[in-house]
Amino acid sequence: MQARVQNDRLATIRAAFPKEGLFAEKEWLLSPDPFPIDKKFLSELEQLGHRLFVFQRACNQLYQQSVKGKQPAWIARYLDAGKPKELIEFSRRKEIRDDLPRVIRPDLILTEKDYIIAEIDSVPGGIGLTGWLNQTYSTFDGEIIGGVDGMLDGFRTVLPNGGDIVLSRESATYRPEMEWVAAQLDGRFTVRDSQFKDFAEGEAVYRFFELFDLPNVPNAKRIFELASEKKIRLTPPPKPMFEEKMLFALLWNRNLQNFWRQELGEGFLARLKKVIPYTWLVDPTPLPPHAAMPGLELTDWSQLKALSQKERDLILKVSGFSENAWGARGVYLGSDLSQADWSAAVDAALNNFESSPSVLQRFHKPTQVDMSWFDFAKNDVVPMKGRARLCPYYFVSGEGDAARPQLGGVLATIVPADKKIVHGMADAVLAPCSA
Repeated sequence: MQARVQNDRLATIRAAFPKEGLFAEKEWLLSPDPFPIDKKFLSELEQLGHRLFVFQRACNQLYQQSVKGKQPAWIARYLDAGKPKELIEFSRRKEIRDDLPRVIRPDLILTEKDYIIAEIDSVPGGIGLTGWLNQTYSTFDGEIIGGVDGMLDGFRTVLPNGGDIVLSRESATYRPEMEWVAAQLDGRFTVRDSQFKDFAEGEAVYRFFELFDLPNVPNAKRIFELASEKKIRLTPPPKPMFEEKMLFALLWNRNLQNFWRQELGEGFLARLKKVIPYTWLVDPTPLPPHAAMPGLELTDWSQLKALSQKERDLILKVSGFSENAWGARGVYLGSDLSQADWSAAVDAALNNFESSPSVLQRFHKPTQVDMSWFDFAKNDVVPMKGRARLCPYYFVSGEGDAARPQLGGVLATIVPADKKIVHGMADAVLAPCSA
């Protein structure tokens, strides 16, 4: 009976898979079942979107106050490090001063006790993939989170009147899934390459390229000019601070705790700190408060290199504005590297700070989960012990105080248990989540 159900599901998935694919030149494994989470955790996910939205709004406020001299100048200096002057000027324009990302996707790593947020992506891939998975698996047992059209409805609320989705060469991998989204939304959206420039006044534009990739987007300056003049509605806004992982380090910085308490409230701040790992900004400047390292018995960042393998339960990664800041590139797990490789990663982080800052995080080991995947060649289902990352997608609708994030769906990525870092790969299972 079970084998027949699995075969039926295999046939359903094969029949539903778009002939153009969903990712260009990418492979992954498919499961006969969605990834289950309990009702309590679902309730947590539904509340998390609001917390992250408020956190991003507070980060925006912190940066603006730093620029104006109402908060320490080093905050803006950190967040502007390595960015071109023209982009910094765009990001500070009063016309977009209050604009925030309309799509929020945190990367949640399931641990033995709970979960941690590894990072937040404001220009996330996977919207079309998760939408397709939700549609396809909704015919199976279990309540798919977001429902059949949660992802599509969510994306529609971000740009309610439709518009253009602009991709760069770097993000071309995701073009098939965004074309699938556009087709599902009755032609209200059109996928454009980065050379497109014929934007109509009043239309909406979804920026599906990272800001580090501006040299490969010939019309970026025109897009940003039109957005700052309010001739088009652009999301996410051209604010590189939202593509920086160092925001987590600012949350933990002991010199900013009064700001966070005032903006978030004591209880709200405590709930965020419970799931955001302790993060340091790897600033080679040996001057407080910038180099404060509570929790690490170090007086100089170079001493990181001398830590034993047991002491190196730490993640070193590029903060943002770099081609190495996404897709698990530029991520180093200290306990998984030789002393020489770890030392080289630390040296690179220190030497490249002015052009491309890095952050250090405490490593929280992912817990093991049970999953299974289709072996299409053998027409069989293979059980797998794995480690899981969950990516909930929150879509923000409304303006100002009326803005609200809505959970559209949750993508689960399960890698084999011998993998230390969880990310998309050819031997990872990608599945929707069900309650």
